[in-house]
Amino acid sequence: MISSKSIKKKAKELGFHKVGIAKAEPTPKEKTDLESWLMQGRHATMEWIVKRKKERGDIQTYFPEAKSVISIGLNYFVGKDQSNIHSDYKLSNYAWGDDYHDVIKKRLFQLLGWIKETHQDVKGVVCTDTSPVMDKVWAQRAGLGWLGKHTNLITRDHGSWLFFGELILDIELDYDAPFNDDLCGSCTACIDACPTQALDEYQIDAGKCISYLTIEHRGKLPENQNDLQGWIYGCDICQDICPWNEKFSETSNIPEFQPRQEILNWTNEDWQNLDEDKFRKLFKGSAVKRTKFVGLKRNIENNSSL
Repeated sequence: MISSKSIKKKAKELGFHKVGIAKAEPTPKEKTDLESWLMQGRHATMEWIVKRKKERGDIQTYFPEAKSVISIGLNYFVGKDQSNIHSDYKLSNYAWGDDYHDVIKKRLFQLLGWIKETHQDVKGVVCTDTSPVMDKVWAQRAGLGWLGKHTNLITRDHGSWLFFGELILDIELDYDAPFNDDLCGSCTACIDACPTQALDEYQIDAGKCISYLTIEHRGKLPENQNDLQGWIYGCDICQDICPWNEKFSETSNIPEFQPRQEILNWTNEDWQNLDEDKFRKLFKGSAVKRTKFVGLKRNIENNSSL
């Protein structure tokens, strides 16, 4: 049978910066936490989470044959921050380059293909955050890091500037120990810095989150929503302030994550004059497509006082 060691080696060769393997087993506590969060309405209008909550809460409901979860992390920090953008409009670092879903899936399918070269009968499912799988839960169980108070997973060597994905297999492997330490300690920098008070310790109220408001929310923004602070797609405030990111972030070597020059170089006027044709050309193959032209235009107009 294929070894965990060889899988990890191949994953690193494919460019993944973090890799760990967890046993696919029930997650009753996390399932209860998810249901409680949904019952409180903290998912706002993201009904797609509700529709597949049973699969999120039980990995065997999603993939009944699941026995092992290979969790990977891909560093997307490019060594720049919002001070490198020439306009007053801000876009989350994760959306500066190509769509991470495509980047992760391509490499995970390559990993699955490599496994199948010698083990044709192995069944596997490739997952990114569009799948009903709790990425951070499995990353923690695979030993990659811990859940920070800003609800992002933090690692010792890259902070929280990581995308996560999974390759779920129907075979037994050797498993890593879960990451059981909480290294946030008494720090509340992320909670204190959030301008909309979206964060409580280890929980987020999506309806107040700037990332949710600028990406997932459809239609007009809530009345008197005047605290976006220049963000037109996503928000990095809670990550920028995190001491683990300040100390341990490393520049990514993934070429697909390098920023589109327009994002860095456009002026306020360029953004204000954005039309649908420019939007399609600029954000082809980008995660920014998620908010659609009307959403991005709405966000720009909401920050018109800049």
